[in-house]
Amino acid sequence: MSTEHNVNNNSKLILKLVGVVIGMFGFGFALVPLYDVFCDLTGINGKTKDTAAVYQGVEVDKSRLVTVEFITRNNKGMPWQFASETKRVQVHPGEMHQVNFTAHNPAGRQIIGQAVPSVSPGTAALYLNKTECFCFEQQPLGAGEQVVMPMKFYVDPQLPEDIEFFTVQYTLYDVTGSVETVAMNQ
Repeated sequence: MSTEHNVNNNSKLILKLVGVVIGMFGFGFALVPLYDVFCDLTGINGKTKDTAAVYQGVEVDKSRLVTVEFITRNNKGMPWQFASETKRVQVHPGEMHQVNFTAHNPAGRQIIGQAVPSVSPGTAALYLNKTECFCFEQQPLGAGEQVVMPMKFYVDPQLPEDIEFFTVQYTLYDVTGSVETVAMNQ
């Protein structure tokens, strides 16, 4: 009787543990979309909009100056030389600005790059409006080619008063393999 009782208890325990594992697996899948929704609602992720803003009827706030710093970096394995021609600008909220970035492909083959922006502090990302940006599209560069890539932007005048400085960082990724795989599957 004792052995039958232990088998019953072990079976119940195993079922409970399997249920916990399935629950944890489901929670892991749900975590990414939940995190994205949370970050979109709170603006703490530093992600910028991935579509061009429209610049019309924006009133310039000449009473404020906001410092915007630009940082570039390459993801591991990306051989391009990538830099901002301007490291830091002071802007009046609502005023249109252009900053140029340069990229040079020293590799002996074509590489397709994709720049991904992030803003720190993250709440400032909600107020950075890019009307033109190389980050909206993939950038193919042939062997030895160099290109100047503009980014036109304005800071929304509704930027909270306590944000006087923010950083825009672009990380450049080599997406050549991904693009070629997609092209082959079409």
